[in-house]
Amino acid sequence: MTTAAAGSPRTYQVRTYGCQMNVHDSERISGLLEDAGYVRAAEADEQPDVVVFNTCAVRENADNRLYGNLGHLRPVKAKHPGMQIAVGGCLAQKDRGDIVRKAPWVDVVFGTHNIGSLPALLDRARHNAAAEVEILESLEVFPSTLPTRRESTYAGWVSISVGCNNTCTFCIVPSLRGKEKDRRPGDILSEVRALVDSGVLEVTLLGQNVNSYGVEFGDRYAFGKLLRACGDIDGLERVRFTSPHPKDFTDDVIAAMAETPNVCHSLHMPLQSGSDDVLRAMRRSYRSERYLGIIEKVRAAMPDAAITTDIIVGFPGETEADFARTLDVVREGRFSSAFTFQYSKRPGTPAATMDGQLPKQVVQERYERLIACVEEITWAENKKLVGETVEVLVAVGEGRKDERTGRMSGRARDGRLVHFATGDLAGRIRPGDIVHTTVTYAAPHHLNADGAPLAHRRTRAGDAAEAGQVPRTPGVLLGLPTIGAPAVPPAPVGGCAAH
Repeated sequence: MTTAAAGSPRTYQVRTYGCQMNVHDSERISGLLEDAGYVRAAEADEQPDVVVFNTCAVRENADNRLYGNLGHLRPVKAKHPGMQIAVGGCLAQKDRGDIVRKAPWVDVVFGTHNIGSLPALLDRARHNAAAEVEILESLEVFPSTLPTRRESTYAGWVSISVGCNNTCTFCIVPSLRGKEKDRRPGDILSEVRALVDSGVLEVTLLGQNVNSYGVEFGDRYAFGKLLRACGDIDGLERVRFTSPHPKDFTDDVIAAMAETPNVCHSLHMPLQSGSDDVLRAMRRSYRSERYLGIIEKVRAAMPDAAITTDIIVGFPGETEADFARTLDVVREGRFSSAFTFQYSKRPGTPAATMDGQLPKQVVQERYERLIACVEEITWAENKKLVGETVEVLVAVGEGRKDERTGRMSGRARDGRLVHFATGDLAGRIRPGDIVHTTVTYAAPHHLNADGAPLAHRRTRAGDAAEAGQVPRTPGVLLGLPTIGAPAVPPAPVGGCAAH
């Protein structure tokens, strides 16, 4: 392919690395570019006119991954004059001008605080035939004011805050995303209603530390109130949130989860370590007893709750006794899933210069033991659901073997992945539809339901998927909290434009 002919719209592709916040930022990047007249390149197109890398800086190999991919694009760009490459996200915020120094064929570098500048930076770089690097130190406009091309017809991300006020010694995110900024509740609920009006059934509330929401306007119970308010939105069937911090977890949030019918009984709450000494060194302001106490309260209020977590192995100074305590907490916590990581040294974090950096072979051996322990527990927990009926929101791309096995896949209300047989409904069930089915088999990371579905409900989200449409929300013209009475929020945006 050659770059766009005169008068033809330029094509784009966004490549995303990292967390849910990055995924949602990429939806905004897509929305911005399409608002500026770009069109999304076909998946098979290896030479789009613009390639945007939305990067993560959390893992040690993030740099290598980016520069490796930039290296692969260099000869492609050389053969296609006019092609542009842009780098944004956390790694761009961290490395800044170093990116262009290391990869001078990059055209634009933008940070986490100025996503909205991307179309103008591309235009300027093309006009000046020179790289444009623009990194802001603080957020000037809340990202949700930007147009968004949603990637799903049935599920949507909604940011309730950006940034983080914590100082975990292993984490570089606060220095790249800035201090926490909270949106007003009315602004958030307007965006949720706009998504529901376009057919979305499930919303996930996003924040770097989602349950500290309200800290900026002085209401420590704001998050529980927000969950309850989501329960009043007609057509919103599932509400999730990620990720809460144990130090900010309050009993009113547990009550809101239990008492609000559309809030799912699933909780992702990072543990990081079961050792109090390691938690202290990580500057995580809770201890294992507090963490397990929250789980106990959640399960008392919602016995069916599925709890998932994050765990880091091999933090500097971690002893065998510390690691053993982590295994103890995993066994006590009975997680339905765990995201496990080997400690990754990140320049600029306090942990990077701590004494007691562990040899790779020690970390690897502990990591393998942790994986074995986690999978033993998740398998046992999943086996408890064999014979139970589950409600599944049918998804896209969750089952790599679906075509070969004749199954479809989706998520149960508790977040578990379910692969289900379609029976006589083959060809009639669409992504975004709701299916009730009976679990027949359990594995450590998923459930199978091999009998015919007990029920199938067609939904507006399924209609949109069948029509090849995705929701596009215009800029929700609502910003950061201000002093004084909040403005009256605009009416919800309705209709399915084409997530």
